[in-house]
Amino acid sequence: MLIDDYVADLSRALAGPARPKRDLVVEARDSLADAADALEADGLDRAEAERLAVAEFGEVTEIAPGFQDELTAAAGRRLAALLFLSLPVSVLIWSAVWRLYPTAGTPWEDRPVWYGVVSRTLDYVQAGAGVYGGIALLALGRGARWIRRPRTVTRSLGMTVMIALPVCGLLSSALTLTSGLPSEFDRMLPVALAELVTSAFWGLLLYGATRCLRLTRARRATQTD
Repeated sequence: MLIDDYVADLSRALAGPARPKRDLVVEARDSLADAADALEADGLDRAEAERLAVAEFGEVTEIAPGFQDELTAAAGRRLAALLFLSLPVSVLIWSAVWRLYPTAGTPWEDRPVWYGVVSRTLDYVQAGAGVYGGIALLALGRGARWIRRPRTVTRSLGMTVMIALPVCGLLSSALTLTSGLPSEFDRMLPVALAELVTSAFWGLLLYGATRCLRLTRARRATQTD
């Protein structure tokens, strides 16, 4: 097998974030090319040098699992960073909105007793998920050498997002529906911007969580085959 064919097979065997995947494939190609160049300098023709370099590098089925572990960890780091930043930022944005509006003499003063409890619970859920994102980011980054099962951390991040987002959505809906705010509230510029930022964060989190769960599920299925 020539280098181009081997690299194409390796690329097809891998799944994960595009840039880290491209970097790994390029790294493999460069290593194979260097080995083939050395063999060619020793007198082999180019095709034979590439075949021997590929044979010494290892079968795709042997190399791909290690590369895939790196890609899975990379996907986990991306989701962890987003989780660490986005949910606390959302808490700060909405806290600012609620402090600015409504003012005295509005339905804000007639909130039910449980309103404050639900509001604080929402803040705690978002902040807690953000803290876990920070811990996971450290574990998959500087702590990667001590983590025996980085795939477990990556999968737990995906599950955390899949649990936290519906909970936050339900709590937010409960607060909005019982707040007694005027209909034009959602059309206020600060509120519209806060909703836009929150929706963007949630969309990115959902995409990242889905990818992490898919990568770890596929990896586990491969191990059991």
